[in-house]
Amino acid sequence: MRKQKPLFDKLTALNRGLAILIDPEKAMNEVQFTRQLDAICAISPEFIFIGGSTVNAEQMSQTIDLIKATTSIPLIIFPGGTSQLNTSADGLLFLSLISGRNPTYLIGQQVEAAEQLFESNMEIISTGYILVDGGFRSAVERVSGTAPIPQNDVTHIASTAKAGILLGMDCLYVDAGSGAHTPVSEEIIRELSALGNPLIIGGGLRTIASIQKAHDAGANLVVIGNKLEEDSLLIEALIQYRSQGIEVESKSETHQ
Repeated sequence: MRKQKPLFDKLTALNRGLAILIDPEKAMNEVQFTRQLDAICAISPEFIFIGGSTVNAEQMSQTIDLIKATTSIPLIIFPGGTSQLNTSADGLLFLSLISGRNPTYLIGQQVEAAEQLFESNMEIISTGYILVDGGFRSAVERVSGTAPIPQNDVTHIASTAKAGILLGMDCLYVDAGSGAHTPVSEEIIRELSALGNPLIIGGGLRTIASIQKAHDAGANLVVIGNKLEEDSLLIEALIQYRSQGIEVESKSETHQ
């Protein structure tokens, strides 16, 4: 019998969703971080993602506890490695870095995590993770030792995504990387959105215009992180953007 997957079902229904990524390594002191969480609650994203390339277990645990004490927004782990597993979260993106050829991040880390995750009550979302070139050497590229796919090679990106789907992955996450100068192109988003699996887009989304372009091209969910930490004007703009009510329509609603 299929386990209930409310987070995945919510992701599938989204048309203009938003997730905010928190990197515990970059979390400020408790007072400042609580203030940041208040801003996130005001934005009211569909999900909070948590994780980073080099976060340790203690940092994850402390940050998750603070988030859980502040908000009921669903919390999903975006893991950089097995040290970031924590069953206090609501769900986990079970990532396979299918754009690279490093066996550690294709299947090795996943095998290490399988026993703990298989017995947990956390919702596990199988995710094909595709790193594309954002014009900046990302932490994912450094840690994984894999090269991103050039954004002009749309055919290869699409073939990679199709391979992930054929392998049974529930959703696709295309990332230009933290600190990217160039976000994932609209052409890539349109191409992958047409495949039918939920599509998550991250990296380089620094403005409302870039977020809206990703939404308009077909992203189910966009992820922002670093920029939000340093830009209070973006927080205000996001609150206004989302208050317009254009981000939470489901695909079924928009086609009625």
